[in-house]
Amino acid sequence: MATFPIEHDPQARPGEQPDAERAQLLAAGWAALPAAYRPPSYTPSLEEARRWCQHLTETHYENFHVASIFLPARMRTHFHAIYAYCRVSDDLGDEVGDAAQSLALLDWWQEQLELCYRGIATHPVFVALLPTIQACNIPIKPFADLLHAFRQDQHTTRFASIEDVLDYCRYSANPVGRLVLYVAGYRDEERFRLSDQTCTALQLANFWQDVRVDHEKGRIYLPQADMKRFKVTEAMLAEGIAARVANPAVRELLRYEVGYARVMFRSGMPLIGMVNRELAVDLDLFSRGGLEILRAIEKQEFDVLCARPSISKPRKAALLLHAIAGKYLRLRGSKG
Repeated sequence: MATFPIEHDPQARPGEQPDAERAQLLAAGWAALPAAYRPPSYTPSLEEARRWCQHLTETHYENFHVASIFLPARMRTHFHAIYAYCRVSDDLGDEVGDAAQSLALLDWWQEQLELCYRGIATHPVFVALLPTIQACNIPIKPFADLLHAFRQDQHTTRFASIEDVLDYCRYSANPVGRLVLYVAGYRDEERFRLSDQTCTALQLANFWQDVRVDHEKGRIYLPQADMKRFKVTEAMLAEGIAARVANPAVRELLRYEVGYARVMFRSGMPLIGMVNRELAVDLDLFSRGGLEILRAIEKQEFDVLCARPSISKPRKAALLLHAIAGKYLRLRGSKG
């Protein structure tokens, strides 16, 4: 990924002197992240910015890169820009290691987002994102909602009920699906509703897959009410992680949560038949991938504390072949 010369004083807002404490937080936060993320000393060209976003996409998220292969070329630059925004935003919140620094970075990033909507862009992400926003007529809300979720991550580590988890997903996951629909030319509430079901289900699948990983970060996404219902305590989770085995109560809790997520995946499936062929392939791939995560958890007898459930390479290959075959058959059908 290209690393542009670093701006001498990236902390100052246009026309303002930087606050000393804020400047220190920002400097420390940027130092904890890849140098390529930092504000450049000059505004890159659109071509440079798009190459930056494409490289980030192709080197940081294999699944997104594979899925983008099925998209028309005219849509790929838009998806690269959106992925780059999501990736950097997530890292500002999750990879710094200090809540105050992350919050300062997220505030700065939101300022850049708001400037972008005024036609001003200097960071490669926003240089690439600006024409996408304009061409696809995307409102600022889904971009801003993601930042809301990443701010919430800095102070919320427990969730009282599944409703609280779903509310978090409304900001952390659902905006991504809506951004995809905007790029594809869809903006109706029914497609948004179905997309929200799929995105929330995928987020839940990732939460249940990563119970062990999230616990190590001090986070528990399992609803406290569900834990109480199944007589699971935080001490049980800690003991199970240490012993690398989940007790029966934890397994029953995960059985329940997996079933809930599976129903949500199925609720969102009708969206696949309501979009164009290329996007339908991607949606099918992501939905099947999420269901495969749930199957992997089930295959481990719902013990997510012994090891992180994962999809095997043969299963990934089967999913990809299914997607390729689906695209071929759709193309054949359109010519018949």
